[in-house]
Amino acid sequence: MNRYLHLAAAGLMLALLQACGVSGDDYSEFQRLPENGWLYGDSVIFSPQIEDSTVVGKLIVAVRHNNSYAYRNLWLEVTRHDASGKQHIDTLNMQLCDRYGRWHGRGFGAEYQYADTLSGFTRVIKDSSIVVRHVMRVDNLADIEQIGVTFVATENK
Repeated sequence: MNRYLHLAAAGLMLALLQACGVSGDDYSEFQRLPENGWLYGDSVIFSPQIEDSTVVGKLIVAVRHNNSYAYRNLWLEVTRHDASGKQHIDTLNMQLCDRYGRWHGRGFGAEYQYADTLSGFTRVIKDSSIVVRHVMRVDNLADIEQIGVTFVATENK
């Protein structure tokens, strides 16, 4: 009897996970940045792996930084292309801490993660890329450890 109860519970968990709404068009990836800093001219390129040819959804950019990050915010430029090949550039000002120096992100110890969503809906095209680079007024940005993008599909078109 106990064995059947465990099998039923496992089956129920699988069914619930299936119903969570995660589709093949959702995507998430993080890339580690160089330990000696993120150079101004260096872009980080993400290639979303989606099943459909084009998908509409929310694009979220996340950063992981350590406690030594010297600035209150992080300015990023996010570039993507639409189906016609037209380039779209968004500038994102991520407020990583308040004016008193308290980090907004979550994390353990001296490492934090903070995410921000681009305004409006974004269309992601199969086999296209999303390019992120910092546009801070420094040549070499230290203490940003990883940059990532998450795409949550809301509708297929």
